[in-house]
Amino acid sequence: MITEATDEYCLADGESAKLLAGHPWRRFAVLGDSVAEGLCEPVEGYSELQWADRLAAELRASAPALAYLNLGMSGLRAHEIRARQLAPALALEPDLALVVGGGNDAFSARYDADQVDAELGAMVTALQTAGADVITLGMFDVSYSPAVVEWLRPGLRTRMRTLAERTRAMAERLGTIHVHLTDHPLSTDPGLYSADGRHGNARSDAVATAETLRRLGVFLGH
Repeated sequence: MITEATDEYCLADGESAKLLAGHPWRRFAVLGDSVAEGLCEPVEGYSELQWADRLAAELRASAPALAYLNLGMSGLRAHEIRARQLAPALALEPDLALVVGGGNDAFSARYDADQVDAELGAMVTALQTAGADVITLGMFDVSYSPAVVEWLRPGLRTRMRTLAERTRAMAERLGTIHVHLTDHPLSTDPGLYSADGRHGNARSDAVATAETLRRLGVFLGH
């Protein structure tokens, strides 16, 4: 049985400490939907600590006084994330922020890619203007979840891929620390997803944590 300690896609022992050694961040704000809030199903052999909480824990290992505010809330669309979470996130005066959204928009056939881009971009720009380095995300492709009914897969897959590519383009344009999981080797693995057909499981969070910390390490020059 694969566990987090033996999973080739997860962090090796001591890897996080090397990636984040001497990092400058002291106030970390998280904005988003259920991906930010953390709704992953447990998997035997993997930590039950959710993705954003894991990032905060790893950052605190190098900076114990790190302030952490997770505003993530399940079910929100991109415009709702901006309306409800941007102001309190800015009030923290973060020097690092994570913005993840658009997944709930993409679940709908009425997904408006331009509107989602505008909402995500507005949040990123506001946080950067306030002095924060911003992490953005291209999510795992949940259309591969076995809980998604077959007839919904093609449309959902197209929309999730569009969201991921549009978010990556926005990230390149705005200069974020972008974590692109959509093309990860495990993204098409049905075993990565929760039974609800909308979220990943604890393994997905462990892999997302590894990929995010590696991107932070690249950003820091490690």
